[in-house]
Amino acid sequence: MKAIVVRAIDQKYNLEFSEVADPILRPDHCLVKIKAAALNRRDYWISVGKYPGIKDGVILGSDGCGEVMEGDPAWIGKTVLINPNINWGDNPEHQSAQYSILGTPENGTFAEYLVIPTNRLVEKPKHLSDTEAAAFPLAALTAYRAVFRKAGIQGNQKILVTGVGGGVSQFACAFVLALGAEVYVTSSSDTKLTRMIEMGASGGFNYGNPEWVKEAGGKVNKFDAIIDSAGGNAINDYLRLIQPGGYIVVYGSTTGKTEGLDLFRLFWSQASIVGSTMGNDEEFTSMIAFISQHQIKPIVDSVHPFAQGIEAIQQMGTSSQFGKVVLEM
Repeated sequence: MKAIVVRAIDQKYNLEFSEVADPILRPDHCLVKIKAAALNRRDYWISVGKYPGIKDGVILGSDGCGEVMEGDPAWIGKTVLINPNINWGDNPEHQSAQYSILGTPENGTFAEYLVIPTNRLVEKPKHLSDTEAAAFPLAALTAYRAVFRKAGIQGNQKILVTGVGGGVSQFACAFVLALGAEVYVTSSSDTKLTRMIEMGASGGFNYGNPEWVKEAGGKVNKFDAIIDSAGGNAINDYLRLIQPGGYIVVYGSTTGKTEGLDLFRLFWSQASIVGSTMGNDEEFTSMIAFISQHQIKPIVDSVHPFAQGIEAIQQMGTSSQFGKVVLEM
């Protein structure tokens, strides 16, 4: 079968669109024919060697939608989404020391076929196409945990979601809007801000403007929760904007470490800075149910033939996309 694999030799990394051996069915597993697979930023970081646990020859890909071909008779013929969690563990509050995500170090979804434990399968929501469904698993699960478990967002609140070019932030916006809360967004692109406002955001702020915090404070005053992927020194900006007792949920650190954290503002506001990543298996099931209930669809930036997957992954390095990038098999 065809697959996108990582070649990691002598600290040099590249991707190959290669012929590899078909996976072998094992007990308590199913063989899934992949119909569509979505890209994530981790695929790009793995491709340039900036991710832990990279193995030579591993098949990339965390997100996938496909048809069950062999395995448990109850699943054969069904179109499914694949839960990318591996070994979350027994504690719903945090992942185990053995936790990993499909696509490194375990073979992932950028292949024609995947053998996966049967308990990783969830039926595709009926309102989604295969391409749309493939966009959800990793990014939407990350957003779901941040919005529901970590921030505890309710319908009468005002929420700020930062960096709205990416899939996680856009799913966070979709979930907040489905709850009936007001969502505001940030980006360095006025075009992306405008598009999010057209999709239901109540306002947007360009963080390239040195006065954006003052602008946000004048428009909203304070936010009940802030969902952030950037980290860095922007945390101190968020502390100026958070309601007393509010939550700043951080699921990434794309701008690096925070220097000179304003501890006085943190403790005096009774605010909480909360870390979050991915989500447990129960949250994955709940997330799929929530998507179905509210008929939520993803923002898809572009769709590419599987054979052009390497070029699509490399393009992610420019951060020019707005929404998910999907490969069709």
